[in-house]
Order: sequence, then C-alpha cells, then structure tokens
Amino acid sequence: MTASIISVTEKGRLLSRKISVILSEKCIVKRYCFYKKCDDESTPFYDINGIASDVFVNSDAIVFICACGIAVRSVAPFVKSKQSDPAVIVIDDCGKYAIPILSGHIGGANHLAEYIADNIGAVPVVTTATDIGGRFSPDSFARANGLIITDINAAKAIASAVIDDEKIGLCSEYNCENIPSELTQNGNCRTGVYIGTDISKKPFETTLCLIPRNICIGIGCKRGTSLDEIEQMVFNSLREENIIPERICSVATIDIKADESGLMQFCHKYKLTFHIFSAEELMNVSGDFHRSEFVLKTTGTDNVCERSAAKCGEIIMRRKAANGITVAAAEIPIEIDFEKRIL
Repeated sequence: MTASIISVTEKGRLLSRKISVILSEKCIVKRYCFYKKCDDESTPFYDINGIASDVFVNSDAIVFICACGIAVRSVAPFVKSKQSDPAVIVIDDCGKYAIPILSGHIGGANHLAEYIADNIGAVPVVTTATDIGGRFSPDSFARANGLIITDINAAKAIASAVIDDEKIGLCSEYNCENIPSELTQNGNCRTGVYIGTDISKKPFETTLCLIPRNICIGIGCKRGTSLDEIEQMVFNSLREENIIPERICSVATIDIKADESGLMQFCHKYKLTFHIFSAEELMNVSGDFHRSEFVLKTTGTDNVCERSAAKCGEIIMRRKAANGITVAAAEIPIEIDFEKRIL
C-alpha cells in the first residue's frame, strides 16, 4: 500500500512528518509539501492540482492537510468509481479533525481516518451510514479480507438491507470468524453474501458474490520476455482452467529473474506482490513437480514455475509452457474475519 501526504502550510508540513512516521509502519509513504514550506524529506510542488493528478493514479491513499474545499477541487477531475478511486482523507493543519471524503469503504478511507485520528489525537468525522451505526459494511469487509466484489449493485443492495435491519444470509466455502449479528448462516434470506470461487453461484435472490484474491502465479521465462507475452500466457492459461484473472494477488519466480523487465512490468501494471526465491529454496519445496534437466543446469532448480508457486500455496494449475514461458498457479490459504480492518 502506498500513501501520499500533501501539505500546504508550515503547520501542515510538521503534521505531515508526524503522520508519515505513523503510517510508515503500515505502508510506503511519500510526502509532498508546497515549495515554500518544504523540507529535505519531502518532494516540493508548485501546483496542488498538478501533484493531485500525479498521486491520484499512483496512490492507494491520499492524505490532504489543508481545507476540504482545496482537496475536493484538486481530486474532482480524476474521480471515476468507488471500486478504483484511492482513499482520500482531509486533515486540518491543526490536526483536530480527520475527514474521509472519498472511497470510505472499498478504499479504506474511513478506517484510515480513524487510525490516523487515534494516533494524533484528532476526531474522525465519518459520515457513511453503516459506519455511524457500527453496522456491517460489505465494501469494507471485502477490501479488508482481499475479496473481489463482482457486482457493485449487489453490494449496495446488501448495505441498504443492513440499514433497514433486514437479516442477511451468509454462504461461505471458507471458515468465517467473528460473524456480525446482521448475518446468519441459517434461514431463508432474500439477500445474502456468498464467499467462494464459483462466480455463477447465487444462493440468494440478491447475492453478493465475493471471490478471494488469493492466487499466486509461478512464472519462468527466457531472458527478454515482454509484458505482452507474459500477459497472454498467464491469462490464456487461467482461462483454460476457469480461473478468473482478477484472483491473482502475486507472482513468484527464481531470484535470477528478479530484474526481468517483463515480469516487473506485469506486477506493476496489476499491483501484484513479487516473490523472489533462490534455487536452493525452490529445490527444498516438497511435491511432485515437472522436472527439466535443462532448467536445472541453467538455473540450479529443476522447475521454476511450479516450485515457486508451491512455495506460496497449494498448486491448483500445473505447469503450462509455450514460447519460452512456463506458468503454474497456487491458491494461498485465507482466513475470513469480519473484524479484520485494512490497516
């Protein structure tokens, strides 16, 4: 997770340093200060609209330390949807209030505002209905547990039903902890949540289908393999196994491929974690893997894709090879906890 902090005044600069220290334990933090009120640890800017444009597409969260009006006008041209917009929070330069103004649930702005407020002695000003009442929020729950919302309209319907005190059904392929009182695994409910891998499953009249983002792709490739070639191989392979690409959360490979441009671009484009393992670590992974003497002689391990994927989880797609690229997929174990938070 990457958080950008933008400040305008001298008080804001000092507060941005304090918040940076707080958030650095949880994520990568970048500070941007108005050029007249800058320091050596921050990046100066001359136009707040320009810097907002840059950080909006490259940040998971943006913390403005300024007036709400300035922040709203700065990000307004770039707002697209609650599923893709970053969390945006405004804090006054005296540090009295922390106000989430965009992506409160899916983006995690509400919880981020509360976290920052708790640590600087501010008051979090949260306005979303479910959070005010301490009720179940499907958006926040899905984001915190790494689950993909397949139908945003169904998510809205569930949130509305919660506010109306309607009982919500729960059907899950995974063990769930701390299930809130609004949900029930027993009874016939009109609306409900399904957590699993079958995107077509609809156990309720209105079903919010949440798919886990827990697939690691093991990749081996020849030197100089392009991003386009990797994309084509990965997505075609997953399609053959009826695995939706949105479930990918990480890529794993051998350490000699750590600087492979195509792999790095693939991870950056889809915001995937990049796992690197040594040949020794891969050879120590137990299991029945496809064996290649050529790969062993070249890399020090007899199989890159399957072994690197298995290092992260349980193999669900065996080695597929074409055009100098090999891919395999593993499912990473997950825990569903309704009390889990993004930060």
